[in-house]
Amino acid sequence: MEQIWAPWRMEYIRSEKSGECVFCTLPREERDEENFILYRGADFFIIMNIYPYNTGHLMVAPYRHVGCITRLDEKQRAEKSRLTHRTVEILRNCLNPEGFNIGINLGKAGGAGYEDHVHEHIVPRWTGDTNFMPVLADVKIHPEHLRSTYDRLRPHFKDA
Repeated sequence: MEQIWAPWRMEYIRSEKSGECVFCTLPREERDEENFILYRGADFFIIMNIYPYNTGHLMVAPYRHVGCITRLDEKQRAEKSRLTHRTVEILRNCLNPEGFNIGINLGKAGGAGYEDHVHEHIVPRWTGDTNFMPVLADVKIHPEHLRSTYDRLRPHFKDA
């Protein structure tokens, strides 16, 4: 069995949490560039993960504070699906990943960092993107700064 280690995530795990839901507070601030929000739809928005597993790790989240996909109505499910598909297309064209991890962590036991606000992760992957650095040196190397990735992706989300 192959094991994948992600020790760089400890920065997030150990960081102090304000108790506020970032998926509720950040869109209300209307500071999209500062908060790495790439797109605003009718019921969902697309935001960069500031503790990414990889360059281009994005999330599709509803504005409404809802903890499970079963509480989304048909219109919301359709928008989430459309935005996920569009995000994959944009990431494929801009970053040329060899694959993707796409998923939703439901509940604390399911790995949800924000268990009361459902969100879908879209993580671009490249062969060898987990190498000896995070495994041996407890360091994750991101080849591009978050701001540079945001600036590169943002124009493609204007008409998502």
